[in-house]
Amino acid sequence: MHGKELLTRTMIDNCLAEARRVLEVEAQSVVNLKNSINADFVSIIKLIISSSGRVIFTGVGKSGLIAQKMAATFSSTGTPAFFVHAGEALHGDLGMITEEDVVIAISNSGESEEVLRLIPSIKRIGPSLVSFTGAQGSSLARLSDFSLFAGVEVEACPYGLAPTASTTATMALGDSLAIALSTLKGFTIKDFALFHPGGSLGRRLLTLVRDVLDIRNENPVISEHSSVKNALFVMTSSKMGSTSIVNQEGLLVGIITDGDIRRLLEKSTDFLNKPVREVMSKNPTTITLDKLANEAVKLMEDREIKDLPVIEQGKPVGMLNIQDLLKAKIF
Repeated sequence: MHGKELLTRTMIDNCLAEARRVLEVEAQSVVNLKNSINADFVSIIKLIISSSGRVIFTGVGKSGLIAQKMAATFSSTGTPAFFVHAGEALHGDLGMITEEDVVIAISNSGESEEVLRLIPSIKRIGPSLVSFTGAQGSSLARLSDFSLFAGVEVEACPYGLAPTASTTATMALGDSLAIALSTLKGFTIKDFALFHPGGSLGRRLLTLVRDVLDIRNENPVISEHSSVKNALFVMTSSKMGSTSIVNQEGLLVGIITDGDIRRLLEKSTDFLNKPVREVMSKNPTTITLDKLANEAVKLMEDREIKDLPVIEQGKPVGMLNIQDLLKAKIF
């Protein structure tokens, strides 16, 4: 096809059909890996859990890129790991590997020259050797202590040449091992936050409700004996869409929103001078200062509310608005 040739509808349809076919092939390749979650998979988990060292990933080419990604995933989910390029390892980087480590070598063919040349030295150093390969009878599989099969029936590439389904399958298998280990170690969202302090992910995992409250610093509160009209004035003054309602002890007993008042106004205006306790919503959804702001987002989404009272020992100390969470870039 020439660069300036116009694309016909048929050409576009064929292109889209091919794109969908690729996704189907790769998805099926991942599903087929369920058989690789076997006794060797369990042995590898036990090996890594009992190791006092780190997990060292190695490979070359596309397999090397996958190995780098796996090392990053393992490290961020609680299993210390790093990547050593097989070629560089042959020229000195083997010194980064110790007897206590677990080496995971990745090669789809299981015959990658650089990887195989590492094995004699790895055996002398003493770490355990695990392999991910698409060829069960390959040299790498035979020389490994444990080997996981990551083979595919067909590549997504129409010519069966470009590593596509095979790379996707191998990466998915690595993810399954990383998350299995993470689960076994009891890795929590707080642990995850510790390893991801930067960017939007860090904000989501480290920002507390008390931090978001500082954005607006409003705490609209009214007594349960006050009138609905008074509640409306408090909401307007605070520029919040609701107000907390408290009893004589200052404990939260309800909430009223501007939406509640609008719905009541559709029927009559007689309620405006009534005590707010007669129209308030009792037992409102609340959150405490020490909770993650991300938990507040989920609560507000699940309950379909825009304002969330923040309490401490049962008393309202602030009101969280969905706009505050947007400003804090929690989403």
